[in-house]
Amino acid sequence: MSENCDKKCDECSEECNEKEKAKTDFLEKPHKNSKIKKVIAVISGKGGVGKSLVTSILAVLMNRNGYKTAVLDADVTGPSIPKMFGLKQKAIGSEKGLLPVKSKMGIDIMSVNLLLENDTDPVIWRGPIIANTVKQFWTDVIWGDIDFMFIDMPPGTGDVPLTVFQSIAVDGIIVVTSPQELVSMIVSKAVKMAKIMNIPILGIVENMCYVKCPDCNKEIKIFGDSNIDEIAKKHGIEELVKLPIELNLSTLCDKGMIELFKADWLDKIVIMLENSLQEV
Repeated sequence: MSENCDKKCDECSEECNEKEKAKTDFLEKPHKNSKIKKVIAVISGKGGVGKSLVTSILAVLMNRNGYKTAVLDADVTGPSIPKMFGLKQKAIGSEKGLLPVKSKMGIDIMSVNLLLENDTDPVIWRGPIIANTVKQFWTDVIWGDIDFMFIDMPPGTGDVPLTVFQSIAVDGIIVVTSPQELVSMIVSKAVKMAKIMNIPILGIVENMCYVKCPDCNKEIKIFGDSNIDEIAKKHGIEELVKLPIELNLSTLCDKGMIELFKADWLDKIVIMLENSLQEV
């Protein structure tokens, strides 16, 4: 600990015993009937870049590979996970806790939309209540044995991301961005927050990089040239993949059929996650 330590560990870039202790003091244990091996948070600096899409695809791919997979939808005011998986039933619970809703292929999911009477009911809550709800999704939901839990984070660096990073033992984060320069600037804020909170950054995914012309198969860069290389180099993180705009994928999401997704775009991340589990 530095002689000039002001005890503000969240704002400090130095590593010390006091900082590590401060971090673990906030950690919450999952439900007593839950055993979760790996927790991966998917973040972005702003909304609309495909964070929920990447979360869903990764959950689907790991599930296909035989791993017990779950999705915790931490985007309380803009939940889209239930819609993408076509979930109609509501979550139920007992005195022991809440039970997640299973997708058609067996992925366990918890989202605020699984608790609301109507999917279109707005969540008009202040930040602390929203953050506490996300924490309860971790502590009060009976997840059971899970190999990989993916947390679909809300955009930005506000109450919920701070609560997740302080309350849940996150093993790593995946950053999602898009080619626009403005988005890249905002992504830097999310990356810096993760580093301040001492959360490992597994890499960065750039979404909506191009669309292929159906006639000539040429790649058209609707949002301009990719700058993922520059962002990755600037922050010393790994470039994981560049995702195209794919109409069929959008259709699957709209119809609640994301589990029928077929493409090898995220295979690199799948291999990386499998290797990390073997290290446990």
